[in-house]
Amino acid sequence: MLTAKQHELILFIQKRLEESGISPSFEEMKEALDLKSKSGVHRLISALEERGFIRRLPNRARALEVLKNPEDAVPGIAAAAPANDVVSRTRSAPAPQPAPANDVIELPLHGRIAAGAPIEALEGQSSLPVPAALLGPGDHYALEVSGDSMIEAGIFDGDFALVKRTDTARDGEIVVALVDNEEATLKYLHRDGGMVRLDPANPSHSPQVYQPGQVQVQGKLAGLLRRYH
Repeated sequence: MLTAKQHELILFIQKRLEESGISPSFEEMKEALDLKSKSGVHRLISALEERGFIRRLPNRARALEVLKNPEDAVPGIAAAAPANDVVSRTRSAPAPQPAPANDVIELPLHGRIAAGAPIEALEGQSSLPVPAALLGPGDHYALEVSGDSMIEAGIFDGDFALVKRTDTARDGEIVVALVDNEEATLKYLHRDGGMVRLDPANPSHSPQVYQPGQVQVQGKLAGLLRRYH
């Protein structure tokens, strides 16, 4: 037997896992259930765990797995029962869930990219292990950053840029731009007076201005990894 709030919470977790493979945060669960504090979420999670509806995956923050659903659950629809009602029997979940977002996945590592003057973006066969929680939906790849032109955006030489593959981007987004079909750079994208301007995040570097046909967006920054030696 589940309370209405427990029922509502398990449906919310299920919906988020189906949509993105990422467990909702405790703050998101608190807001979705209109609770006053995260301690209420902790109590609901513990109760669902004790009853075998969910489990927490060890050593992974924000990683929950739904083991079974309320029998009358409809994916994506919250329960409408009054607050003091209870919900009946349970059954096994009808389909396996996406892999929890805190699993490690291997991204293709395509050489180095300039955060300064453009350099050749090398295609390689190596890969980079990345926590899936750093990525959203879509196809991603990684590039090692070379140079210091994006340091004021928190991007440093030797960082690994996690890039969502796309050929479109909005003004002000950090993109991987392929220039003249042979050199790639990591910069802020701006369209200015019929030209394309690639802006650094370091006052010691100058913007780069190109004809639109010279610049091809190959992805936009989704995250960063940094190794400390």
